Amino acid sequence: MENNNRRDFLKKGLTALGAASVVPMLDSCSDKHSNTEKIKVLSPEGKVMEVDKSSVAKLGNFGDYAVREGIPGKKFVMVIDLARCQNAKKCVSSCNKNHLIQTPNEWLKVYSMKDTEDSAPYWQPTTCQHCDKPPCVKVCPVDATFKRQDGIVLIDNDRCIGCRFCMAACPYSTRVFNWGESIPEIEIDSLMMGHHHSPETSVPAQKGTVDKCDFCPDMLAKGELPHCVTACPNSVFYFGDMYEDVVTTGTETVRLSEILEKRAGYRLMEDLGTNPSVYYLPPVDRLFEYEEGLENYEEFKEENAE
Repeated sequence: MENNNRRDFLKKGLTALGAASVVPMLDSCSDKHSNTEKIKVLSPEGKVMEVDKSSVAKLGNFGDYAVREGIPGKKFVMVIDLARCQNAKKCVSSCNKNHLIQTPNEWLKVYSMKDTEDSAPYWQPTTCQHCDKPPCVKVCPVDATFKRQDGIVLIDNDRCIGCRFCMAACPYSTRVFNWGESIPEIEIDSLMMGHHHSPETSVPAQKGTVDKCDFCPDMLAKGELPHCVTACPNSVFYFGDMYEDVVTTGTETVRLSEILEKRAGYRLMEDLGTNPSVYYLPPVDRLFEYEEGLENYEEFKEENAE
């Protein structure tokens, strides 16, 4: 750019940043002719502009960029053993409790599945697949849904405008829309006391926005497993780091590559090319018979303790 054009460009960019509707857009990048870090932003008129990152920071809180980048050197994956699932739904209840989710907006659902008319039914826990090539990210017009370098796909509800393009693009139907408030405002105030908004934390659902499973990144940052993993009584969920080639249920730790090879692990809708981070182990040699709903799991466990 000529110097005059460059000054005009930055002047327009900073003027646009004064409007409340401006949101950061895309990944941070560096100008080839300057050491000042740049970021791209979306103006109120819908135009993408590049401005100094320091200028954005001075104008207000635009979020923690470390949260959007993720945990360095990690690639989180989940393995779900269908042979162990009993539909106890402890994973669902724990997820709902810790993320302040109300029915029917569960992030994790357990479906009754049957591969063919003559084959035996089985239970399939289904959650966000945290794809390496997520179509939901590509269609979001305001960069509200984004993918981190550690493999986790998150949603920033402060940016979400409720267009639901991401829901239409997701082939796994794992996203939910919040038509109303999740819990009374007075309860939200007490629950969020001392906490600030972040896509990583268990913020109550915001009306008019989209939600989904987030792999509990706030727990991962503390070195702890996601809530569904630790809540499951039958060790259905393995979770770990693909780079380290290790996954664990909390009580059992195995090599990711070995368990996928020995148990014929697979991913949902592989032909779509989304490259999910969630793997499934076939329901072979199942530990339990297929049972319709075990909402009263504790009573069932006592009756079958013998």
